[in-house]
Amino acid sequence: MDFSLDALRRDPGPGGDAAAHDAADRLLLDESAAARAGVDADDVVVIGDVSGALALPVAAEAPASVVRVHQDPLSDERALHANARAFGLADSVRSLPLTGDLVRGARLVLLRLPRSLDALRDIAGLISAHAASDVNVFAGGRIKHMSVSMNDVLREHFSTVDVTHARQKSRVLIARGPHDGRDPVPARAVHDGVTVCAFGGVFAGASLDIGTRLLLEHLPSPDGRDPFLDLACGSGVVGATMAVRHPGLHVYASDESAAAVASARATAAANGVSERMTVVRDDALSALPDAGASLIALNPPFHRGAALDEGIAPYLFADAARVLRPGGELWTVWNSALQYRPALTRLVGPTRQIARNPKFTVTASVKR
Repeated sequence: MDFSLDALRRDPGPGGDAAAHDAADRLLLDESAAARAGVDADDVVVIGDVSGALALPVAAEAPASVVRVHQDPLSDERALHANARAFGLADSVRSLPLTGDLVRGARLVLLRLPRSLDALRDIAGLISAHAASDVNVFAGGRIKHMSVSMNDVLREHFSTVDVTHARQKSRVLIARGPHDGRDPVPARAVHDGVTVCAFGGVFAGASLDIGTRLLLEHLPSPDGRDPFLDLACGSGVVGATMAVRHPGLHVYASDESAAAVASARATAAANGVSERMTVVRDDALSALPDAGASLIALNPPFHRGAALDEGIAPYLFADAARVLRPGGELWTVWNSALQYRPALTRLVGPTRQIARNPKFTVTASVKR
């Protein structure tokens, strides 16, 4: 089957109508073409691919090889594998976590630059620690989402960083000469007696953002008959705080971000609640049955990568409603300007305001 970028499809979840590739992907492929010709596809690693626009062209060039891939959002990983199956390349790509095995011995890395400098620092340090000494890293993105600080972060772990000419509002950075490599280590901070751990790219890092603090100040005590659910858990600070407050409580935390799941597990361990806090990488709460939860907490994201995505919050509201028992409650904190209350009422049930400060609103929605 002939490979075509235009045939790629996004995951059908929220944001699924967005383009499956863009000018930055095409520029990365063009700029790395000569380097790809000189290495085996088994020695190529792709990080941050959205739907396979980088990994699958490499795999199509050498389908007997296996391209290693890491994508933080589960939706992107699902899109990659669905597209791989469509092109008969299912066995030619392999998803791995952001650990040494991902980049061990790699001679070429194609990277879509992450929004977060801390996430880029984690990736650059990992490549430098485990890739081949002659590795070439091609890191690209849309110029509007790039900054000079990205060059500086790459220089912390590579001897040279070259910048390509811009094309179609995209640019590629080429890093060579790895040094001072390190495995990612989560940032740590203590808030109100709870230790928060966060790898690069996780919302708010190891800090306690204003909205989450407001939510924690007002969350009720669970009745104990069901696990407390921390939906879109991020660093896991909400779930861990509830586990610390209520020593008999079991917590189920879910996020589609690999970095968030790793952070929440580290947060649980740092507070000695790992045995009572299950953390999963999942599409919302899809692994849970209908009508089995009494209390869910949610601070919904409204970005997908660098782009605003207004479909994420309603998608999470709807799945929370599916999982709640009749009479169960979804407690949500949101930026007041987003005006989520009508959607919460429509998708979950009667919604009352619990608290409000100059920027954020906390509501409780009762499942009908």
